[in-house]
Amino acid sequence: MNTINFKGIDGLKWLLLLNFLISVILLFAGCFLSVSDGYSLFEFNEDLYGALDNNLRMIMIYLGMTELIILIYCAIRKNFRPMIPVGFFLILMVGSMEFYGEINTVEIDPNFPIFFFYVGVSHILFGIMDGIIKNNKLMSDKLTY
Repeated sequence: MNTINFKGIDGLKWLLLLNFLISVILLFAGCFLSVSDGYSLFEFNEDLYGALDNNLRMIMIYLGMTELIILIYCAIRKNFRPMIPVGFFLILMVGSMEFYGEINTVEIDPNFPIFFFYVGVSHILFGIMDGIIKNNKLMSDKLTY
């Protein structure tokens, strides 16, 4: 019975890892392809040009660079629990984008909320999974001594 449980948990771990990697690739694609009109994952309203001078595109570039730095930090430390607050901030971007559109009276692509919600939830689940694995490893190490 423990073998079935262990395989199920191990499968869930790999599924969450795969989902996290897909969300990171999607985040990088969404952020860095925002520079180009032809390849962007999002539609940028023509009202975003002129006075706003591509602010939203620059926000996306900064977000991609920040994600890259955080991933490098987590990989060096071999600790992905910081992905939990990163995920919460990505989910908060849903409201930030809506607020940005309201303040600047421009229509924001409706794919932005879905994008940020999916990527944020993926980061949170991966961070939680990493924390559970680390805690279980610590507990099993304590029990073996």
